[in-house]
Amino acid sequence: MSELRPRGTERDLYRDTWVRYLGYANEVGEAFRSLVPAAVVWLSYGVSSSYVLADAIDKGKKAGEVPSTEASRSTRMTIAVVDTFVWQALASVAIPGFTINRICATSLYVLGTATRWPLAVRKWTTTALGLLAIPIIIHPIDRSVDFLLDSSLRKLYPSVGKPSSS
Repeated sequence: MSELRPRGTERDLYRDTWVRYLGYANEVGEAFRSLVPAAVVWLSYGVSSSYVLADAIDKGKKAGEVPSTEASRSTRMTIAVVDTFVWQALASVAIPGFTINRICATSLYVLGTATRWPLAVRKWTTTALGLLAIPIIIHPIDRSVDFLLDSSLRKLYPSVGKPSSS
C-alpha cells in the first residue's frame, strides 16, 4: 500500500485501500491464538481467505475488460484469477500465518522455560511479539512468493499480460 501509483492509474480497492489489511487478519488471529478460542482464529482465516478470493475474482474481471488480440478473454481471465489466488493464498494467508504461529509458539515456549512470569503475562508478551513481527515479515514473504511464482507457475503463462501480484 505504501508504493506510489503511477499518475492516471485506477486505485485498486484490494491493494491500495484499507481493504488490503483484511488479508492480514489471519496473522492477527495467530498472534492472539494463546488468548482467544480457536474459533476466533479460524474466523480470522475466513476473513483472509475471503479477501484472497475477492481479489482473485476482481483481477479476473479486470483482465477480461482489457482488449487484446494476443490472448483470448477467457485465457487472460483464468491467468489473472489463478495467479492472484495462488499469490495471495501463499503471501497473505499460508506462509505468514505459519510464520506468526511458529514465532508465537516458540516465544511462549521460551518464555515458559526461561522466565517465571505468570502465564497471562507470557501469553500477552507472545501476542505482542506476534503482532510486532507482522510488519517485519510481510515484504520478505511477498518478494519470496514473487520469486517462487516467477520461477515456476508463471513460466506456464503466455508472455503477454502477466498479472502483477504485489
